[in-house]
Amino acid sequence: MARPRILMVLTSTARMGTDGEPTGLWLEEFTTPYWAFVDAGAEVTVASTAGGKVPVDPRSLADEPPPESVARLRAEAPGLLDDTAAVDVLDPLAYDAVFLPGGHGTMWDLPRSAALAGLIGAAWRNGKVVAAVCHGPAGLIAARDAEGEPLVAGRRVTAFTNAEERAAGLAEAVPFLLESKLAEQGALFEAADPFQPHAIADGRLITGQNPASSGPAAQLVLDALGASVW
Repeated sequence: MARPRILMVLTSTARMGTDGEPTGLWLEEFTTPYWAFVDAGAEVTVASTAGGKVPVDPRSLADEPPPESVARLRAEAPGLLDDTAAVDVLDPLAYDAVFLPGGHGTMWDLPRSAALAGLIGAAWRNGKVVAAVCHGPAGLIAARDAEGEPLVAGRRVTAFTNAEERAAGLAEAVPFLLESKLAEQGALFEAADPFQPHAIADGRLITGQNPASSGPAAQLVLDALGASVW
């Protein structure tokens, strides 16, 4: 069996709004799925909305010792996020799955990226797996299915919840509450208790609720692709 190709699209937003706190990618939401995919034998492409260096939320670097997947990135691929491809130059049909990690930065650029919405919509219409974790589902908001309807409409999804956003103290800082926005799009939103692992698959659409859900969401992607090792 040929190795599957997985595209991971990250945020390029470094601050909350124009002059807010530093933000960006929540690093473990990228590193845990990344190594799960690599270890399973997948070919992984890392991109971002603007291309170039990906900003990392400094709060996701606070743990010492760091999470195992973060430590592995530092040891084995320290420059991986220094020069990513821009999403607007990528062919969605070249990949078997698209995965959107989170971090609060995603709340600004992912929903506004026409290139990302087009890529996800084309991937979905051509039978690809579409997945996102935590704030990554913000990148699903503008995507449309084959009928022109919101991709999430009528489908089971999860994401960082309103309760989790309030507990994080950032409900007033983000441009919208992700749970509420997805529900407005017609999503059938499902949530576990705050900060507990929770990932669901509705066919080829896979979502995880929070940072603790990145590993389970990655495993659901591998399951959807039909094997754990190629």
